[in-house]
Amino acid sequence: MADTELARNSSLTVKSGIAYQKCLNPLCGAMLDIGQVRTACDRCGDLLDVDYDWSRIPVPSRLSDFEQMWSKRYEPLRFSGVWRFHELLPFAPADKVVSVGEGQTLLQQADCVGNYVGLNSGRLHLQYEGMNPSGSFKDNGMCAAFSHARLTGAKRAACASTGNTSASLAMYCSVTQMMKAIIFIGSGKISYGKLSQALEYGALTVQIAGDFDDAMIRVREVSKDLGIYLVNSINPFRLEGQKTVMFRVLEALRWEVPDWIVVPGGNLGNSSAFGKAFIELKQLGLIDRVPRLAVINAAGADTLYQLYERRNLRWNEGRPDFATVCHYYDELDARKAKADTIASAIEINRPVNLKKCLRALDFCDGVVRKVTDQEILDAKAQVGAGGIGCEPASAASVAGAKLLREEGIIAPSDRVVCVLTGHQLKDPTATVAYHSTDMDKFNEVLGSRGVSRASFANRAVAVPNELDAIIRAIQLYS
Repeated sequence: MADTELARNSSLTVKSGIAYQKCLNPLCGAMLDIGQVRTACDRCGDLLDVDYDWSRIPVPSRLSDFEQMWSKRYEPLRFSGVWRFHELLPFAPADKVVSVGEGQTLLQQADCVGNYVGLNSGRLHLQYEGMNPSGSFKDNGMCAAFSHARLTGAKRAACASTGNTSASLAMYCSVTQMMKAIIFIGSGKISYGKLSQALEYGALTVQIAGDFDDAMIRVREVSKDLGIYLVNSINPFRLEGQKTVMFRVLEALRWEVPDWIVVPGGNLGNSSAFGKAFIELKQLGLIDRVPRLAVINAAGADTLYQLYERRNLRWNEGRPDFATVCHYYDELDARKAKADTIASAIEINRPVNLKKCLRALDFCDGVVRKVTDQEILDAKAQVGAGGIGCEPASAASVAGAKLLREEGIIAPSDRVVCVLTGHQLKDPTATVAYHSTDMDKFNEVLGSRGVSRASFANRAVAVPNELDAIIRAIQLYS
């Protein structure tokens, strides 16, 4: 089916019978068939959820029942760390799901990082999503969006991106040969590590004059006009895949719920998805308590922090005061303020999943904090020293946990899971600049962002090309 036909013929739907799309607005409540391609409600314009008739779904009676899926890893469905939990996101038939082996991720207990944060031994865990095929958490949601796109017959898929979404989209298009990838990026707002993936995987890359928020506006317009399948996290099926990050966390903790989940906040897809995961698990009786949720903004892109902590914006049973949001965005426009942080993956001022994140914060008794680029890079260095490299945005979770511990909100005995969203090699420029002996390089990359020191730098040692000098240096520094 051609893309333009797909846009016009939304009545050509896939009837699953157990899944549907539902408007998030409680005063609207419109419901759409699972096969319709929408990113917003036709009736009121609000966000959409993927919802289920759980009474018709054979969900295991205990989360531990999912352990038996490991014995079926020869099946593509169960090899995937997303589709292993197919019963908890059953919008697509098993024979229609798309997978490239995503979700083979690691939850590592990290005492050295925990000591930096201020937690007792054994209490900090790092959920490392950089082990996904494209190097970030985005693959969790992309395989779900691709599965839905496959059901609808889409031929092209598009996204706006600060880097990770474009890399994931381009990879799935290349591996599956299902669709052509079209990515929108802002000028100078993407790291080479991520851009190289999109280019290498053959995506059509459109660079516009503007930032991510500008690119997001344009990609939504273009997708609507040309009938192109949009895979940004405003797509509710993306969030279905991202729910499974929390399923894997619980699996690694032997199905015990931690005290805290700490996650970087950019477009707020992860926090929204995690909240939905816990809402559904509690509804199904698979957990008896929920963790608290902490969403961490970068100080240079702190919309959620300003709205939630400073202006008291709340979920309010699905009716948040969006006049507050509009007023804040008007202020940004008046100042011509653009998001600006070394953590490019969360360099976003207008998060599309704001409302869903408010729901997650409400259900999980959440808090929001902001951390500086200095704090992010220092936390990143500590994560790296512990043996897991991550991109700057990932380290916002660790910096945020440290801040919350200093404030006494997180207790030293709390079990805390910090989500590391992307691989270290996604943005090697920041890493090398932080550890560099070349201060001009340090200032060029980091100084303009308020980073004045490299508190935990591991600098190279310069020595003459002489054996005795090399030996002396090794003895002195090791």
